[in-house]
Amino acid sequence: MSKDIFSPATLPPPVGYSHVAKVTGTLVYVAGQVSADASGKLVGEGDLEAQAEQVFKNLKIAIEAAGGTMADIVKMNVYLVAEVDQAEIPKFRAVRDRYINTAKPPASTLAVITRLARPGWLIEIEAIAAID
Repeated sequence: MSKDIFSPATLPPPVGYSHVAKVTGTLVYVAGQVSADASGKLVGEGDLEAQAEQVFKNLKIAIEAAGGTMADIVKMNVYLVAEVDQAEIPKFRAVRDRYINTAKPPASTLAVITRLARPGWLIEIEAIAAID
């Protein structure tokens, strides 16, 4: 398995993510994770920071179940509902930075969307991990 995570100097400088993740080997695709506990109950209603914490806990469980670690994430897609105030995004980033490899952050996309599948969910994250 090889992972090369980088940002070409000829692209705009990224903040908190990398532009490219080149991978050979085993890939693990993790479905979008939301702020639900093991029983399916919503965690952190109305609180982006609390929901982000639960989402990253769920991602960690899924990736470790596949034999990897959070440092193996090479791509993340983050979906925030439009009702989240943009001033709250630094709280999400602070939680994210406790879980990912900040020295070589994954290639990432953050999209603001109208809504998620269930009322109350503020954030959903799907990930791809490259596991040795």
